[in-house]
Amino acid sequence: MEIVRSFIELIPVTLAQSLIYAFVALAVMIPFRLLNFPDLSCEGTFPLGGSVCGALLAMGFGPVSAMAAGVAAGFLAGCAVAMIALRFRISSLLSGIIVITMLYSVNLRVMGRSNIALFTYPTIFDLVHEGLNQSLPAKIALLGAVVALVLGLLFAFLKTEKGIALRAVGANLDMAQAQGISVWWTTVAGVGLAASFSAFAGTVLVQSQGFSDVNIGFGVVINGLASLIIGELLVGRQNVARQLLAPVIGAIAYYQLVSVCLALGLAPSDLKFASGLLVLAMLAAPMLFGKERMMAREKVE
Repeated sequence: MEIVRSFIELIPVTLAQSLIYAFVALAVMIPFRLLNFPDLSCEGTFPLGGSVCGALLAMGFGPVSAMAAGVAAGFLAGCAVAMIALRFRISSLLSGIIVITMLYSVNLRVMGRSNIALFTYPTIFDLVHEGLNQSLPAKIALLGAVVALVLGLLFAFLKTEKGIALRAVGANLDMAQAQGISVWWTTVAGVGLAASFSAFAGTVLVQSQGFSDVNIGFGVVINGLASLIIGELLVGRQNVARQLLAPVIGAIAYYQLVSVCLALGLAPSDLKFASGLLVLAMLAAPMLFGKERMMAREKVE
């Protein structure tokens, strides 16, 4: 009963977290599934958005302008990943790693130190309603509305000519080129869009927790991957709507699994290890189950 009670108490906290990290899962999904351009640079763009936002808040800028600058910085970093990969014919994963490494120094330069306390500065939550950041139900409602709005806008965009062009680049590169689509710039814009979502999550997180830290992105790519894999197992990815819902549903489910682990007594320091095992199990499951089915079929024959 103690475990159940602990789990129930953790649900609101992890639900609020999941709605923030759902944008990171979206940032993983867009390059992977829509562009066929594997990119894990969210581990750099996530803290970049938080660092820029935190630094500007500390300088006296308003929350909206600070968040806009953080999102713009993330977009530029994503574009840099794509351009490095395309211009120099480097693996997209390696390009992302290079940019992540460089962004660590950039984040330190932007903030001037490793962390900034933001408790005394106004946040985007205060603009909506004074004291909203201290109310978990209100915060969850606001974040849920933002997630729903972003998903709706993304769905509408992917049905437009530009959105269809972006999906065509990922579906069939040769066909997209034959149709006159600029593969180069579509890929750059698509990866930049994904990175801007990751940076947006960083700007929201630093305002939610009250401080910006250069290390907030550590391990975030595993969270995003786990969320995406779980979401695709739950809702599939057969159409655009499912592809967009999968990261969000997966993030919510993943963080409830985190709640279960904490309720069972797992130390917070061990969560990264547990997350890695979960991702490994999800990736290995299809192959393992496929082998079992093949062996069963051979026995029958």
